[in-house]
Amino acid sequence: MSSQDIPATEPLGGLLARRRSLVRRLPRGWPLLSVYLLIIGVFVVCGIFADWIVPHDPTDQSLVNRLQDPIWQEGGTSEHLLGTDGLGRDTFSRLIKGSQTSLLVIVTIIPGSLVLGTAIGLVAGWRRGLFDPFAMRLVEVQLAFPAFLFALLIAAMLGPSLRNVVVILILFLWAPYARLVRAEVLSLREREFVVAARTLGANDLRIMTQHLLPNVVNSVVILATLNVSTVIIAEASLSFLGAGAGPETISWGKMVAEGRDLLKIRFWLTGFPGITIMVLALVGNLLGDWLRDYLDPQLRNVQ
Repeated sequence: MSSQDIPATEPLGGLLARRRSLVRRLPRGWPLLSVYLLIIGVFVVCGIFADWIVPHDPTDQSLVNRLQDPIWQEGGTSEHLLGTDGLGRDTFSRLIKGSQTSLLVIVTIIPGSLVLGTAIGLVAGWRRGLFDPFAMRLVEVQLAFPAFLFALLIAAMLGPSLRNVVVILILFLWAPYARLVRAEVLSLREREFVVAARTLGANDLRIMTQHLLPNVVNSVVILATLNVSTVIIAEASLSFLGAGAGPETISWGKMVAEGRDLLKIRFWLTGFPGITIMVLALVGNLLGDWLRDYLDPQLRNVQ
């Protein structure tokens, strides 16, 4: 075999240079970002496919199997990995099914409050007039109230229902979006590209949707990401107090409430859903912090 038939190998220096170049192109903090996305991915998969993933019917009661220990405790079995509750229901199945409720709350409340608050903030910041002071006084009044206590009062008056929780939280979470978007629009309305669009005859709707909205998207997305933990904790807290999801709905907050009387002898009945709530809320906050740093041009350019 001639030397021309032998495939050339890339020098070690070239391989290292390509590897360093690839690493530099990755976003800053990508190892932690991978962990965040993995946790969120598991949560989303469990929420979407909960009915197919659960090993047991989460509502099936069996008093014979009540209060079984988790698999690592003496007396635990592989049939019920995380044990059973006071009614013999499989804790692991209920934990997976509860993720469906939390996912439903997130994908309805955050987009709903985001759209409502962004629309009000755009109109208030661009059109001004009487609508601006009216909207901002409404925002100030709403932010002055203890939101959770007021939401608890309304939920208690309307009765426990997941639909009521969604509507109440949307009506309470739109205000930060409106205030943020209005402040951004006030700083953008006199910029050259906006003045040029107005000079060329663009109407208000075109200016707000095509010139102002794209410039406030980053801030709105960051706030939405940070609100994930707020929504999860608010829904779980309302359910814990009996004013959240209805009796037919499984949620992590209700699981914590159902296991609190057995905390001394079966701490995992409250520990598993409580840790799940804590981890997901923490990951939501950390992901929001990472996204804020990544979308900031000054921090993004720091090597």
